[in-house]
Amino acid sequence: MPIILGIDPGSRLTGYGVIKQTGNKFEYLGSGCIRLGTDALPERLQKIHAGVSEIISQFHPDMFAIEQVFMAHNPDSALKLGQARGAAIVAATNQQLPVAEYSARQIKQSVVGNGAADKTQVQHMVKTILKLPGTPQADAADALAVALCHAHSYQSLIKMSGQASKIVRGRLRK
Repeated sequence: MPIILGIDPGSRLTGYGVIKQTGNKFEYLGSGCIRLGTDALPERLQKIHAGVSEIISQFHPDMFAIEQVFMAHNPDSALKLGQARGAAIVAATNQQLPVAEYSARQIKQSVVGNGAADKTQVQHMVKTILKLPGTPQADAADALAVALCHAHSYQSLIKMSGQASKIVRGRLRK
């Protein structure tokens, strides 16, 4: 029954989502955004680190998943996003959490079934999968989607390792 913290990093707004996985079922534990304001970048990075550290202290996750950097049209934006990711990852590794990284395409494919899905489709599927009463804010929904993507990947690895242990001399043991 792992608790998974998903992060959608941003240099102005960083979304987070926390779920609990029990077999094929998912339980919503919390989500929201770390609002960073217009401070200088070093102060915003400190707020990300402190905010993620606080979320970890509150929910005690077993796993941490984060969206990978995509190459934006603006290299400066991509660098700032990478720094925001780094601040969040350091908060997780300081608490000895294993870190998993997923591309936006992998996340959308896992949650929506379409790697090119838009934000409203992600929000709708997150709401449906987690049986939420309302639609989560876009950045929080993206973070919950990161956590769900990791849960699906983790579940697949468990199934594969179970099958691998049944293989003896190239044959599946029954």
